[in-house]
Amino acid sequence: MSLAGAAVLAIWNGIKPGGEDEFVAWHVREHIPERVGLPGFLRGRRYVAVDGAPKFFNFYETQRVEDLSSSHYLARLDHPTPWTKAVVATFTDTSRTICHVEASVGTGDGAAIETIRLGSSLDVRRFKQNVKSLVTPLPSERVGIVSVHLLRGDNDASNRPTEEKKLRAAADEIAEWILLIEATDVERLTDLRRSSLGNDALLKAGARADLKRGIYRLQYALSSPLLASRVE
Repeated sequence: MSLAGAAVLAIWNGIKPGGEDEFVAWHVREHIPERVGLPGFLRGRRYVAVDGAPKFFNFYETQRVEDLSSSHYLARLDHPTPWTKAVVATFTDTSRTICHVEASVGTGDGAAIETIRLGSSLDVRRFKQNVKSLVTPLPSERVGIVSVHLLRGDNDASNRPTEEKKLRAAADEIAEWILLIEATDVERLTDLRRSSLGNDALLKAGARADLKRGIYRLQYALSSPLLASRVE
């Protein structure tokens, strides 16, 4: 499958005015390298918004969902570095969800990604099947669509209190479902949104009307040595 592991930590956030350069420096020099160095963490990626909000989207792929509540990871969350304390305090509009990978099809990584946060009143099995039927053909049928991933949020795991969460001014939003579509460029995603994956198609599949969409461009990615050893 296209994603590296069976679980994802998906995070959206804005930054208070004047804080973006420090955020980018911290993310590249300390935070993402620290995270992908943890047991089970395979890769981290950060994107910046082309259309939608908040401005930044990043996600981590892990071998198992348990890696996102391991003692190693929780130790980092409960003992943030001084740089982390300073930067995380500037976060705004944070959404953070620990996710199970329910479907992932395609090959490779795209330069652009659309993120769709969804909720549904349907039972899990039916909604999952409806969305899979809608999106899994896309990489083979639509030129420039590289891969699609359907993620199911784990509310209990995402709600675990940590010292790092206390640094943010408001409680994190938690997504029920997340759909990620990777493409070669932004234009492929805007075309898809206007055609077979518009809001009407998602509502027909059982999504509630309060879905949140954004198109983002890749800024930075880092893989763990664990990922390289798996490929070998």
